[in-house]
Amino acid sequence: MVLLDAHQHFWQLSQPFDYRWLDAPANAPIRRDYLPTDLEPHLRATGVTHSIFVQTQHNLDESRWALDLADRYPFLVGVVGWVDLANPACEEQVEAMRKYPKFVGVRHITQDEPDDDFIVRPDVRRGLRVLEKHGVPFDLLFYVKHLRHAATLAREFPALPLVIDHLAKPHIRARQMDDWLPHLKAAAAFPNVYCKLSGLVTEADWKQWKVADLKPYVQSALELFGPERCMYGSDWPVCELAASYEQVHGALVEALGSLSGTETAAIFGGTATRFYRLALP
Repeated sequence: MVLLDAHQHFWQLSQPFDYRWLDAPANAPIRRDYLPTDLEPHLRATGVTHSIFVQTQHNLDESRWALDLADRYPFLVGVVGWVDLANPACEEQVEAMRKYPKFVGVRHITQDEPDDDFIVRPDVRRGLRVLEKHGVPFDLLFYVKHLRHAATLAREFPALPLVIDHLAKPHIRARQMDDWLPHLKAAAAFPNVYCKLSGLVTEADWKQWKVADLKPYVQSALELFGPERCMYGSDWPVCELAASYEQVHGALVEALGSLSGTETAAIFGGTATRFYRLALP
């Protein structure tokens, strides 16, 4: 059975990429290299068979670097890279990336843009239209304040598969849902929108989180999207700020509660395989 982690990262500090975000004191525990050989033991420990790398840089070279890793490590079955959506050369960049068999999607770190409305700017929407034309899925890296844009994009680009990373980072530590749930519900009304059950432990109390803290958010997503539009992601190694890979995996299994075999298979592999159009054995 395919068990797929739909959201993990690698980085190598000797690469000529912008890793300044790791200089923040809070990120000191993860300011080191994380490569496929570091991930493999965690996959074996949890029975996860495949994974998808997701970009950390607004840099085409990082996408190529990750695609080279994917060529060397069979468990790495997809790369969600980056193209410059606002650039008139966006389509050329997409066409170049699509020549790589394991290029499966695009992400932009929207959460860090100074303009909260960046993702709905006309030049960026032009780039999203290019992704829709070529059938390239797009990851929405949002904070709660951006989540209102998910339904807007889904309506404008009905043929563009969209996935909300980390459930748009709800305020789990504050146990707040009222600023988040209505916008998640609005997004879920569109069949081209999916969500990743990922990145939740780092939105909870890093030192004292419990599965009970995560469960209301996981269950809300499950009720709104159903297993057929929910996918597991570890957000490793960022998750190590609050929990080990094994703890993240186990916490999601517990937070999901009792599911059928078909539902479990969707969340832990089937949904991501369909969404990213993976060619798996």
